[in-house]
Amino acid sequence: MRAKLLYILILLSVANIFAQPFGNISVVTEKGIKDIPSYNREKTVYFSIRDFADAASINYFYNKKNGKIELKFDNYLLKITAKNPYFVITERTTGSQTIYQLPTSSYIFNDRIFIPLIFSINPIKKAWGKRLSYSEPNKIIVGNNIVVGDVKFFADKEMDEPLPGSSFNITGLTVSERANGTLITVHSNKRIPSYYSSQKDGTLTIIFRQVIADTNRTDRENLSGLIKKIKTRNIGPDTEFKFNVGEEYSTNEVMNVEGSNDILITIHNKIFTKTKDEKRTREKWDFDVIVIDPGHGGKDPGAIGLNKIKEKDINLKVALKLGNLIEEKMKDVKVVYTRSTDKFVDIFKRGKLANEHGGKLFISIHCNSTKRKPTDANGIEVYLLRPGRTQEAINIAERENSVIEYEDDPTRYEQLTDENFILVSMAHSSYMKYSESFANMLNTQFKHNTKLKARGVKQAGFYVLVGASMPSVLIETGFISNKKDANYLKSSSGQTQLAEAIFEAIEEYRQYYVKQMEAEL
Repeated sequence: MRAKLLYILILLSVANIFAQPFGNISVVTEKGIKDIPSYNREKTVYFSIRDFADAASINYFYNKKNGKIELKFDNYLLKITAKNPYFVITERTTGSQTIYQLPTSSYIFNDRIFIPLIFSINPIKKAWGKRLSYSEPNKIIVGNNIVVGDVKFFADKEMDEPLPGSSFNITGLTVSERANGTLITVHSNKRIPSYYSSQKDGTLTIIFRQVIADTNRTDRENLSGLIKKIKTRNIGPDTEFKFNVGEEYSTNEVMNVEGSNDILITIHNKIFTKTKDEKRTREKWDFDVIVIDPGHGGKDPGAIGLNKIKEKDINLKVALKLGNLIEEKMKDVKVVYTRSTDKFVDIFKRGKLANEHGGKLFISIHCNSTKRKPTDANGIEVYLLRPGRTQEAINIAERENSVIEYEDDPTRYEQLTDENFILVSMAHSSYMKYSESFANMLNTQFKHNTKLKARGVKQAGFYVLVGASMPSVLIETGFISNKKDANYLKSSSGQTQLAEAIFEAIEEYRQYYVKQMEAEL
């Protein structure tokens, strides 16, 4: 079946690009316009193929270590290797290959592979099977060269050192609209040591310490998304960003990009959105579905504790006890289990199931463990979805995420690393303040109403939480590698006590949720 033509125009400002060593080109699809990094080398414009794939919604796998990227189209695979002039196109059905030799090699810069624009268009068109073209600046061409609008060109620099004679550190920014907010990448040639943010009267202010910005390349006017305007000024040794945000603004996060000096700013919409039908709006956001996810199951036993205790069994027993409490004491709330028996469920299906049932809260239940058994480590931890900031959090996430080895297609998670993890988890970020509130309530309940130590609220990159577009937490109920914790967790009384503590937190959270909904609708 012939795929629907997707017209993409790469807008290239020849004058601006060639006047400056670094700049941006714009990728225009039927979904909108996105700026991607580019630069000029020996009168040839190069662009970041990974950023292009993101902008054009092309699936890909990027091997940072080996400097390789493979774009995955319906009929072909396109493999590009850094510092190499060859593009390899492989037909999916037959495995036959076509090799394109370009007049110049691709390059690595800031962990991105840059490829030559004019020489790469045809190989990409061949592999993709879609229309692809580029044109002069300020023109969006769709179909038969019909000019349907103008777009301002921003030449954002992205480099390791300032231009000769320049003292600027923040050299530009890229604005990307998402379904639930806006993603801003602040490009910097210097590590930004600290930052401060505040929000008042429709203006979000972020101050970056000890860096100076090229304000000509960071100011924006007449933006059409959640952010309406960006104004930058240098105050002494610092830079102040002011974002004019719309009424739908909810929260923001400022994050360092791993292995780069760049900063990511995610600005989120409110989760409670109004419609003309007030009754339907309230029905949409009513606290009516709780999704309980007993981790692991079936062929995946999870961690194996002392006396060969299996994590999957404890997770399920606590989950079922919790579900019974909700059904008994919250009769207007529906309980959805990702599994209610000893069966294996793919990670991505758990979040998908939660979304399909309109969940208002997602609770993933697990047990902790260590390689050394027995261990002195003990207690309950509550986790929120963010890339791990401590080695302990990273190790726990890696152990829990290793479940994908049991799945038929573990490659679906290959993009959930580094910067991409932040991007795909942005849908979850809109609910972060609600997840944080519930996590704190859980930790308080565990502290006062269980016999286990409450180790606090932490952050880690759990795949299972990525797909659930709702307030979500992952609970590590205790260490089955610890003798005391293991005895508690395998006992019916211990499991009941845990379920009751979680239920008490749910009751408290529901009151908070309803108050927030009433205030915003």
